[in-house]
Amino acid sequence: MGQMVLEIDRSALQANYRALADKAPGARTAGVVKADGYGLGAGMVAAALSEAGAQDFFVAIASEAAAVREATGPSARIFILSGHMDGADFGDSIPVLNSPEQFFRDRAIRPGQPFAVQLDSGMNRLGFEPGEWAGLKSEIMAAGPELVMSHLACADEPDHPMNSRQLAAFRDMTDGITVPRSLAATGGILLGPDYHFDITRAGIGMYGGMPFADARPVIRLSLPVIQTRIVEAGETVGYSNTWTAQRRTRVATVAAGYADGIHRALSSDSDRARINLLAGDTPCPLVGRVSMDLITADVSALETVPDSLDLISSVQKVDDVADVIGTIGYELLTQLGGRYERRII
Repeated sequence: MGQMVLEIDRSALQANYRALADKAPGARTAGVVKADGYGLGAGMVAAALSEAGAQDFFVAIASEAAAVREATGPSARIFILSGHMDGADFGDSIPVLNSPEQFFRDRAIRPGQPFAVQLDSGMNRLGFEPGEWAGLKSEIMAAGPELVMSHLACADEPDHPMNSRQLAAFRDMTDGITVPRSLAATGGILLGPDYHFDITRAGIGMYGGMPFADARPVIRLSLPVIQTRIVEAGETVGYSNTWTAQRRTRVATVAAGYADGIHRALSSDSDRARINLLAGDTPCPLVGRVSMDLITADVSALETVPDSLDLISSVQKVDDVADVIGTIGYELLTQLGGRYERRII
């Protein structure tokens, strides 16, 4: 049996980064490599982005910084979005402080060390609220933050009024300060120059996901065929007899399942749209239920069944699959499990 293969196109990752950077020519473009580089390997992603020109990187928690530092060398700046969590070891990374409590703890424990600040411009998740910022702004600015940032809640919906409200709130809190500002991740970059400020944060678009519709596909997910069989009309396939053959059907069983991040919502008895495995451009409809380690597909349209079938490729992209599951490309990428052999091309 072959391997489950997650093929990662390093050049496409770099091209997507450069394309997003080109959309904000007046800003530095950072790379967001949290969640192990969106599931693709933070070290590999960070090294590729560093070669493409990235000098700043964002991770979620302090423990994610080590792999990025090893990949990028000493000159890169690594920001920790969760800020100063109690007991965290930051090394030479930069915590993004999200509250008065984090600010005072960080300054007490790390006096003189670099830090950044996040403001809540309306998302109500992380960051100083406007009143807190107003009360501490002079003290914080005197301490010399590396960056002041916020995060957009609805940037993937360009016409959403929340975007302009948050932009106005961010400007109201930060106009006139003398340190770099950052508001835009991938969606914000695509909203245009009003949102770019000094540093943009390229994330899901680098990895081939929406809302960056022009992104080059970065991954191909190939699943090995273990066995094929003929299923006669009236026979069933898989758990709970949820799929019954309406005609004589050739069915292939492939090695992957929900243990590998392939959600049960792709099962053919779901009330969602059907999903295909692919032999090149030829669709092979998934039949029956996705189980822990196995998927079955109708390969009757193929003259010869290949050694593997693709779930994600340039034909059926990550967001196409995510849409059928009822989720987003971010979740699908970060849920791809450790059993895949990751091949860099």
